[in-house]
Amino acid sequence: MRPSHFNDFQDKAFNFQVIRQMLPYLFEFKFRVGLALFCLILAKVAGVSLPFVLKHIVDGLNVSEAQAQIVAVPLALLFAYGGLRFLNTIIGEIRDTLFGRVTERAMRRLGLQVFQHLHALDIDFHLSRQTGGIARDIDRGTNGISFLMRFLVFNIGPTLLEIGIVIGLFLVNYGWQFALVIIVAVSAYIGYSILATEWRTTYVRQAAKADSTSSTRAIDSLLNYETVKYFNNEHYEAQRYDTALAEWEVAKRKNRLSLFVLNAGQALVIAAAMTAMMIMAGYDVANGKMTIGDFVLVNAFMMQLFMPLNFLGFVYREIKGSLANIEHMFELLNRQPQVTEPNNPVELPTCAGKIEFKQVDFSYQPQRAILRQVSFKIEPGQKVAVVGESGSGKSTLVKLLFRFYQQNQGDILLDGQSIDSLSLQSLRKQIAIVPQDTVLFNDTLIENIRYGQPDANNQQVEQAIKMAHLDGFIAKLPNGAETLVGERGLKLSGGEKQRVAIARAILKGSPILVFDEATSALDSESEKAILKAFKTVAQGHTSLVIAHRLSTIVDADKIIVMRNGEIVEQGSHNELILLNGYYAQMWQLQQADID
Repeated sequence: MRPSHFNDFQDKAFNFQVIRQMLPYLFEFKFRVGLALFCLILAKVAGVSLPFVLKHIVDGLNVSEAQAQIVAVPLALLFAYGGLRFLNTIIGEIRDTLFGRVTERAMRRLGLQVFQHLHALDIDFHLSRQTGGIARDIDRGTNGISFLMRFLVFNIGPTLLEIGIVIGLFLVNYGWQFALVIIVAVSAYIGYSILATEWRTTYVRQAAKADSTSSTRAIDSLLNYETVKYFNNEHYEAQRYDTALAEWEVAKRKNRLSLFVLNAGQALVIAAAMTAMMIMAGYDVANGKMTIGDFVLVNAFMMQLFMPLNFLGFVYREIKGSLANIEHMFELLNRQPQVTEPNNPVELPTCAGKIEFKQVDFSYQPQRAILRQVSFKIEPGQKVAVVGESGSGKSTLVKLLFRFYQQNQGDILLDGQSIDSLSLQSLRKQIAIVPQDTVLFNDTLIENIRYGQPDANNQQVEQAIKMAHLDGFIAKLPNGAETLVGERGLKLSGGEKQRVAIARAILKGSPILVFDEATSALDSESEKAILKAFKTVAQGHTSLVIAHRLSTIVDADKIIVMRNGEIVEQGSHNELILLNGYYAQMWQLQQADID
């Protein structure tokens, strides 16, 4: 997957499908939306009235009658002008306050929906994703909703309404020539703004793409901080980051220059239109067809008309960009996981812990089979180990058991019930895992353990800590269980992280425990501590152990030996040694390494 999806939206029309998808969020507060639109119309009427009041003020000041009339009439109009100006502003603020709740709730709901959907997507998506780019897409998408709602409803619509009103007023009061100038000027302004914005969108898109690329590289580098240090690649990482920033800089420079061309063209259209209107109005004043107040009114209307239009290029580009960003977010929402809930999911109220694989075939890619006709049973309370060379499909069994992937053929049963018919929550609730690579949250030790059951009380957490033989380690820490473990648990050793993972699995309280090569990277002392914890935890549970070191699973009730995705041997340790087959060879090799 690319760091972010940047379609060439300069060649695309508005995606009204996106707007339709947003409508349910927009109309959750129908009364607020209606009240905000009423305030919008009221503010627009007050705004259109201002130039007329200003005209009468100027005309009132331009007469040579009695002093009382000169003072009384303009003073009343001046108060009216001030009242309308205040009303126009305060109604706009009320409108924004009312509509702000709508946009904020929409951003919240959609942001949560995307977050939940990302967690619902299959593991294949997450293995190929780039976190920085995805985070930027979500951020741009939610912000795009706020921008689109606010400007589409409160900028584009009202501006077009005001243009129509002003053209009508000029046509009725001053003749078709004035109305024609406005129509030509507004058409030229809008046409030029759209064409210029379409042209410069390329540079905006390039800058956004470079921004996501640089963000992805920065986050990837920081997440792999230790690896960078191990290989002395700080300078290399800085160069890669600077390369992305250089691309962003170039795109931004082109973007800025294209903005100059856009603004210069807009200013030229405005200046030409204002000049034409002023010449026509001045000519009519000189001929007695218009008053000075009319001249001021024409000027005020033109300024008032072009002020919102002055942002048209920006608004148009941002609306198209927002639509594209929202579309990227909806693309994430529309992406369907390969593993989905069954149509009528079955809930497991209790689970004895019996597991059965029946002739299971699986491949990540069609051309490479990972599992071939794998069949075995694990009875409740048994400890069953799976061993074999790297790439033989051991860990894939665990992923299929969790339904991270869907098997191509065959079936997997839990207490005689196909896991394909179980709800994902019900299935995964029955299984607790101690993974090979334990990744912790950047939080305290106790909160990382409590993650196994977030509503567990302190007594339950303390019991899990004792069973995982973690209490001695915690007692030595200055801050005890409140010690921060760092990003991905990097402040803890491998053995310490494994014991945290065991405590977390204990706290989950599942009848099935899975240990996925949990001791393969540990030293002998840590391994002994972990194995001691294993035995304590596994009592009364069904255990599936994926093992690399055969010495850790000699007490297993059954050992399944895999090779090239197939089960080649099954039996206890003693039975397999007597068989003198593949397992016996592996045992001899490992014993020779120990000696």
